[in-house]
Amino acid sequence: MEGEILMDNQLALLTLCGSIIALLFVASRAQKVLRFPEGNDTMKKISASIHKGAMAYLRRQYKILIGFFAIMFVILFVMAALGLLTWFVPFAFVTGGFFSGLSGFIGMQIATRANARTAAACQKSLNKGLNVAFSAGSVMGFTVVGLGLLDISIWYLLLKLVFKLSIEDITSTMLTFGMGASSMALFARVGGGIYTKAADVGADLVGKVEAGIPEDDPRNPAVIADNVGDNVGDVAGMGADLYESYVGSILSACALGVIAFNKIESVDRVNAVVIPMVLAAVGVLASIIGSLLVKTGESTDQSTLLKALRRGTNTSAIIIAVVAFPLVWFILGKDFIGFYFAILGGLLAGVLIGFFTEYFTSDTYKPTQKLAGKSETGSATIIIGGLSLGMLSTAVPIIIIAVCVMAAYALSGGFIESTRGLYGIALAAVGMLSTLGITLATDAYGPIADNAGGIAEMAGLDAEVRRRTDALDSLGNTTAATGKGFAIGSAALTALALIASYVEKVQEVGGADIALDMSVMNPTVLVGIFIGACLPFVFAALTMDSVGRAAQSIVVEVRRQFKEIKGLMEGKADADYETCVDICTKASLHEMILPTLLAIITPVVTGLILGYNGVIGLLTGATATGFLMAIFMANSGGAWDNAKKYIEGGNHGGKGSECHKAAVVGDTVGDPFKDTSGPSINILIKLLSMVSIVFAALVVNYHIF
Repeated sequence: MEGEILMDNQLALLTLCGSIIALLFVASRAQKVLRFPEGNDTMKKISASIHKGAMAYLRRQYKILIGFFAIMFVILFVMAALGLLTWFVPFAFVTGGFFSGLSGFIGMQIATRANARTAAACQKSLNKGLNVAFSAGSVMGFTVVGLGLLDISIWYLLLKLVFKLSIEDITSTMLTFGMGASSMALFARVGGGIYTKAADVGADLVGKVEAGIPEDDPRNPAVIADNVGDNVGDVAGMGADLYESYVGSILSACALGVIAFNKIESVDRVNAVVIPMVLAAVGVLASIIGSLLVKTGESTDQSTLLKALRRGTNTSAIIIAVVAFPLVWFILGKDFIGFYFAILGGLLAGVLIGFFTEYFTSDTYKPTQKLAGKSETGSATIIIGGLSLGMLSTAVPIIIIAVCVMAAYALSGGFIESTRGLYGIALAAVGMLSTLGITLATDAYGPIADNAGGIAEMAGLDAEVRRRTDALDSLGNTTAATGKGFAIGSAALTALALIASYVEKVQEVGGADIALDMSVMNPTVLVGIFIGACLPFVFAALTMDSVGRAAQSIVVEVRRQFKEIKGLMEGKADADYETCVDICTKASLHEMILPTLLAIITPVVTGLILGYNGVIGLLTGATATGFLMAIFMANSGGAWDNAKKYIEGGNHGGKGSECHKAAVVGDTVGDPFKDTSGPSINILIKLLSMVSIVFAALVVNYHIF
């Protein structure tokens, strides 16, 4: 017995070591990036302005969030005092939010310093530019996994070795800090998404469409705000988003592991808890190896550049597939090797979702090329085509997830014991996210390349430099879309595992008094499904409307400056960049509050009225429609963006043509789809479950129906 306990502790320490290795790799990548030259004085000045704007936004956002977390801490503290929660929960909630925010902060610090360095590197070669941008993206990717594992391992060791809690209480407490991470992620994603898309839409509509000036032209007053937005939305926002996905998948698997092996004497339940943690630690090493293989030549062909990134991601996936087998064999035993195939299924599902997302959004493939062709008849037809493409693209991911769920459930012994099947599904989600370090690196490098292109344009660098940065930017659009598909797919698996955790939490709190009736014939369940199915639509409407209002303010301001600042259009006067930055900052911070509060309040109010059965219905409906809507919006937006890039590459008349103007309009519609509403929905469906778990005791004791 003592030997088993010792092994458990050693495995937990292995997770801690994995987090330290990830953070050391972050430090080495950051130092590597900062050693590259920034370029000339103009490039340094532009980069400094972007950095200043991004950090100013984060400081103001975090001030608001400190107030929110303080209020939530008090609420959770009062619930603990009433015996509805343990005393650890309020503190776990705060640490979850803190590490989520910290991951975004660190990632953006490097990203805003890497943009000019990427542009300068592209003056020498495409490979050097990719090297800088990808290294900076790696800082974001490995910061997320490093801090995530650090948070998990410290809490686990603290609760087990210091406070000596039972394994049930440990996993139950740890699950709640996922609520803090999800809350921070939603604020970061929604706020950053509103900021970046308001600036982007405003800059494009007035600059490219109305004034006919190039993208990132220094005469455009919104150009700096647009570049700042790339960082606060697609770096800090994405970092916080995938941090909560990562820890959520691990924690839900840990919680279900305790339940799955509750009646199996041959396996210590602690082993089932540490497996997802150790698998994530192995994923760190696999991702590091894969990231070192990302290199390319001088060809700007998208298929060539994609191969360079795939080399790294595929290698990481293969390493996980090989190592996971002995991991399951030695920790759980050969009788439970089916869990390995669940992990493998999740890993494969992630790869397939990434591939099909790429197929529907990359201009290397027919769907986006055909979409670009619809610009020949104007903006209306390209918008119709993009909506159709996005809707169609939902079919393949839902089939992949459905097959993955059923396979993981069956191979894990779910038809013998349902809890084992649910644990297998949770492990599939962990498998999908095990290589997050390199997956997020390929995503986060995109906005850095985008910023580099803007700096190249504003600094008047050689056309070859802009050609190279555009190639990296176009690749970034594809990898960003792939990353979003990946995050959404993992969200669906994690949400399913969290729903199972909620059911178990309700039974734990209520005991013999619980009367679960999850049939659709139960009116509380049915009404809950309707509310849950509606929620992603309402949430998307609020965030889209927020982007629209903020973009309108930018459009008005840019038009004013074009009209009132004499000599601006001739390049003889400077634009007032700070006003546009300030408009975006104020608008995004104001508009992010309502959608986030809606996600937190809805499951609590629904539970107090409809009871725990109604909440189960709510979570089911939100997961089903949320998954489909997130995929639809992300892929439509990605396809519109790359259709525009395809035209800018010289097809259908190239830049400045009527086709290009139509594609820009399509892209402006797609921007809030793919960067604000779509990716925020995957956080929404997990946050609903997290909130429901935390407030389960309140709902069980005080519901009306």
